[in-house]
Amino acid sequence: MRFRKTLRHLPGRVAAAWLMLAAPPSFAAEAVGGAAADIEDWSSLFNGKDLDGWTVKIRGAEAGADPWDTFRVEDGALTVAYDRYGEFGDRFGHIFYREPFSHYRLRLEYRFLGDPAPGTQSWAYRNSGAMLHSQAPETMPAAQNFPISIEFQFLGGLGEGPRPTGNLCTPGTNVIYRGAFTEEHCISSSSPTFDGDQWVRAEALVLGSDRVVHLINGEPVIEYGGVTYGGGAVAGHDPGVAPDGQPLASGYISLQSEGHTIQFRHIELLNLAGCTDPEAANYRAYYVESDPDSCRY
Repeated sequence: MRFRKTLRHLPGRVAAAWLMLAAPPSFAAEAVGGAAADIEDWSSLFNGKDLDGWTVKIRGAEAGADPWDTFRVEDGALTVAYDRYGEFGDRFGHIFYREPFSHYRLRLEYRFLGDPAPGTQSWAYRNSGAMLHSQAPETMPAAQNFPISIEFQFLGGLGEGPRPTGNLCTPGTNVIYRGAFTEEHCISSSSPTFDGDQWVRAEALVLGSDRVVHLINGEPVIEYGGVTYGGGAVAGHDPGVAPDGQPLASGYISLQSEGHTIQFRHIELLNLAGCTDPEAANYRAYYVESDPDSCRY
């Protein structure tokens, strides 16, 4: 992964964000200076009680409609279930958090449960993901299958050999991977395989369109950058929302429904865009993207 080597070629603030990601919390505080400016203001995106702040979009339905009760809260977890479907019928779904982000760290835990819904595509067994830089749900026509985004793909083992998780897929996008532009739709990570129904910790460091790192159980497993609109694997969309070749530097976070029951918990975000003026009360040393309008004095 050549993680440390990459750091030497990054601007100071971006390198600091990488150090925070790679190091234990005590080292992270020392690396950027200490005091209140080093306090990490993580936000919980899911309250464990209801879906407040989230919008559902399922293929075949308008944004906000979930006629099959796909997304629900069970035992404090955001649960994706199919007991009211019958045949799955490629009714791919996503649930979107209410606001977009550009530079951030996202972390969550997930686990797959049971068997897939009848009619689920074989490639979708124990398959889900977190879509990063997604288009807004209201911009997706009813027939659209996947949001234009970059996918932090989650795969569970099938008991049949290696099946890494934390992979990259690119619905309606392209990236630069290992220094070269690629149109490959899905690229496997270096993670181990996780069989059974165990919880797995996933984290992403997202720095606009420049660089994205996926981590599984604290270990970086894939990195890429140069995120642009383009590519395939999306159907039924409005081409006007995806200007080919243009950078994709921000967007919404959504969690996926592809036919296999999955649960998510501890969904948290650390915004890396904020006030970078040390004189402001809400200055944080770990911000890598300046947002002067957010400063409070």
